[in-house]
Amino acid sequence: MIYDLIIIGGGPAGSGAGVYAARKKLKTLFLTKDFGGQSSVSTDIQNWIGTVSISGTKLGEDLKKHVLAYAGDSLELKEGEAVQSIEKTGDIFQVKTNSEVFETKSVLVATGADRRKLNIPGAKEFENKGITYCASCDGPLFSDMDVVVIGGGNAGFETAAQLLAYTKSVTLLHRGPEFKADQITVEKVLKNPKIKAIRNADILEVKGDNFVKSLTYKDTEAGTTHEIETSGIFVEIGLIPATSFLGNLLELTEYKQIVVNPKDQKTSVLGIWAAGDCTSNLYHQNNIATGDAIRALEDIYIHLHAR
Repeated sequence: MIYDLIIIGGGPAGSGAGVYAARKKLKTLFLTKDFGGQSSVSTDIQNWIGTVSISGTKLGEDLKKHVLAYAGDSLELKEGEAVQSIEKTGDIFQVKTNSEVFETKSVLVATGADRRKLNIPGAKEFENKGITYCASCDGPLFSDMDVVVIGGGNAGFETAAQLLAYTKSVTLLHRGPEFKADQITVEKVLKNPKIKAIRNADILEVKGDNFVKSLTYKDTEAGTTHEIETSGIFVEIGLIPATSFLGNLLELTEYKQIVVNPKDQKTSVLGIWAAGDCTSNLYHQNNIATGDAIRALEDIYIHLHAR
C-alpha cells in the first residue's frame, strides 16, 4: 500500500496534523513512539489554549484520544514505532521503522526535540520539583518567587524576560565569558532592576528537600564557589532535535534542526514537510507547533491534489 501521507511524531504538532489529515480524507499513516511530546513531564500546563490547566500526562492522553477519534478508513495509527530512516525513490518515500517499511507520497516530520538536561548532582532528583525545562508551561507557578535561569543564549534571555513579569527576581547564570544572545536582547532584558546576570558560572549542584532550595555554582574566573537560594530553576541550555534518523536527506541547521520555509513548512526535499520543535522556526511552544503542523497539512493537501 502507498499512503498519501505519513506523519511522524505524537506531540501537539503531529497530533494536530493527524486530525486535519483525517478530516481531509487523506490516506494517512500516523507513526509515533508515544503521545504528548516534551510537555509530558509538566505537572501543570497553563497556556494550552482553551484549557486553563492541564498536566502533561493528561495532554498526551487527550491528543491520543483526539487522533483515535478519527482513526478508521483514512487514518491508521501505529504507536510504539521508532522511525529509523527515510529514503526517496522517484516520487515515493520509503519510511523504515523498527518493524517494517512503509511507502508514501508525502511525509510530515513532527518528531520534536529533547531538552538538553543538567548533568549535575540534584538535577534528576529535583526535576519537576523546582527544576523545569519549560517556562511557558510552568513559569506562572513561581509567581512572587526568586528564580534562576540557566543559559545565556536567546532562549535564556527570552525566558528571563517572561519570568520578570511575575517573579520576585531572576538570576541568570551563563557558563561562558560572553552571552550568546543578541546584544539588543541582552541590553533590553538587563535594564529590568529585578534581574541579575552572572557570567563564568559553572553550575555544580542543586540542593533541597522535597523541593528546590538552592543552587551552587563556581565562578570559573575568580575560582570562588557561591550558593544562591532559589525556589525555581529554569534550564535553557539548548534543544536536541529528534532528527538523527534523517541522515543527510534534508538540509539541517548546525544544531540539527530541519530547515523549513515558515510560509508553508516545506523542507529542502519536495514531498517532505516538517513542523514543531524539530524545525528551524524561531519560537517553539505547543500552540505554535500545532499551528505549524496545520499550515503544513494544508499545503500537503494542495500538493497531493495538484498532481
